[in-house]
Amino acid sequence: MVGPQYDFLLNPLGAVRSTFDQAISSGSDPSSFNGRDWGAIDLFHNFLSDHLSQVPVLTASTIKWVKPNTLVRFRGMIQDMLGNEIYVGAFKDGSVWRTNKFMDVNKLMDDSHFPMASSEDTIIWERRLLYCVPVPGLNSWAEISPEAVTSQCMDWPPEQREKRRRADDDSSDMLVSGDEVQGSPNTKKIRGEQHSIASHFIGAVPEVAGSSLNIVPGLDGNSPPCIVKIYDSPESELRLNDIFEFVGILTSDPELNEDNEDGDLSNEFCEDPLHHFPPNKVPRLHCFIQRKLAVEDLLRKNPIIEPTPDLIKGIREALIRNLTAVLGNDSVAAHFLLLHLLSKVHARVDAFAVGNLSLNLICFSKETVSIFGDQLNLAVKNLLPFTHHIPLTVEYLNSASLSPKKNYDTNRLETGILQLADGSHLIIDETKLEAGTLNSVGVENARFLKYLMECQKVEYDFKYYKMEMETDVQLLILSEGKSNILPADVILPFQPSAASCSESVAAEAWEAWRWYLASVKQLTHSIDSEMQKVVENDLVAARQADRSLNPQDLSRWLTMGRLISLSFGETSLSLEHWQMVKELERLRKERLK
Repeated sequence: MVGPQYDFLLNPLGAVRSTFDQAISSGSDPSSFNGRDWGAIDLFHNFLSDHLSQVPVLTASTIKWVKPNTLVRFRGMIQDMLGNEIYVGAFKDGSVWRTNKFMDVNKLMDDSHFPMASSEDTIIWERRLLYCVPVPGLNSWAEISPEAVTSQCMDWPPEQREKRRRADDDSSDMLVSGDEVQGSPNTKKIRGEQHSIASHFIGAVPEVAGSSLNIVPGLDGNSPPCIVKIYDSPESELRLNDIFEFVGILTSDPELNEDNEDGDLSNEFCEDPLHHFPPNKVPRLHCFIQRKLAVEDLLRKNPIIEPTPDLIKGIREALIRNLTAVLGNDSVAAHFLLLHLLSKVHARVDAFAVGNLSLNLICFSKETVSIFGDQLNLAVKNLLPFTHHIPLTVEYLNSASLSPKKNYDTNRLETGILQLADGSHLIIDETKLEAGTLNSVGVENARFLKYLMECQKVEYDFKYYKMEMETDVQLLILSEGKSNILPADVILPFQPSAASCSESVAAEAWEAWRWYLASVKQLTHSIDSEMQKVVENDLVAARQADRSLNPQDLSRWLTMGRLISLSFGETSLSLEHWQMVKELERLRKERLK
């Protein structure tokens, strides 16, 4: 049996054309293929199930090496949804049907209109457009191994690598030839019978270094954003700020940008949604397969094991010892910090987010925060995949862009610092906040932060209306006294009994702790009827003894009970763990006195 006449990695368009031709030859109507696959995606599903690791990853370093019209992976956050793009999906070349699906095509316009828009020989389809960026705050340990990325790129033959080097060094724009736009009615066609198209690519992918399109604060300017074109997927599968791994065909053709500038794209169909995203700055990825990523998907060594209580207990004890050392032997603060790191929003009741446990460590000074604050920030960065640190000052509040805003001139959602992926962690250092006057921006920013902490929502400004977007961000505040801006769930005086005593930690230990935090967060939790009676009686007694307790305090106790159980790998609340909740609360109140 003769094998396929295409290479999945170097000539993925060969699979697209071959399966399209087979579907047409079997009698399928090409007009039925808008929103429906004709067999190409199934082929790639089968191939990637065994060969995903062979697909190069698009990063700041690999974009110089990865060739256009080859198969790539891109991991990123959906920062903006640009709507739909209309394109000529299928057309007749003489008597033969061709397709432009999964590719960008030059000069489809003729006198600012689609060619033969009413003709039976041309079929118009739609695809969704996403503007994706590297995940804000992504720590280096959560990135795909650079060794793996390098090995994928260096698997190419030496002569191809040398051509790329020469092309990168050449200041002139060298256009990609041939098969990149095969299938267009106005371009030279190179048939799919070639086994590989690698030899046709002699031009460099244009670099994105210094691109003004990287508008996410805190992002490395060399990190590539990407326009991802989605086919045949329900809208419900994709949500703003979700993290995805996309696998598809990379295109980055500067000639497309020239066409967009020359042509009037404001026709009866729509204005070009990509007008402000030139291909020589933002590469395109035509997606075959997308997969939403969770924290555990970012672990480099993710063991397929059940988080049993015995295993969890040992890892928990080691992590508590490390957190205690980081916090200057403050064991109470270490236990509260662990619960904070394990918290997440697991339900919403009215305007309240249930499950999140924000923490305000007080009694810091400018001197102690420079020691223990830095150690704590480093520890959190090593434990969680997405972390951010904000030294809060009056100047920062008066000038920072925290809330995303819609720019209707460019038709783009301009991001804000609080546009974060779920599971992000935010440390806010208030010890640098001194007396000063907040302007109107500062007042709004203070309100944004407070609303994020209280309701786990971020307000997006669409100029004519506001939209609240739900999020799940852990907030840790370091301050001298109780924060007046950010009313945290737990306020705990920080009482170190030793100087800086942070210990060196083996890489294996960090990996075990990351796996532990990611795994136990996913466990379900319940309270049986017998424990419910115990909890209810204790809450009533506590309310009678202290009338200052409010429903939020009692809800916090239940959240702490859930988190303590999960920290031991238990899925139901036990009497022992409930007693631990009450003891931690007793120790906390003693410090507050």
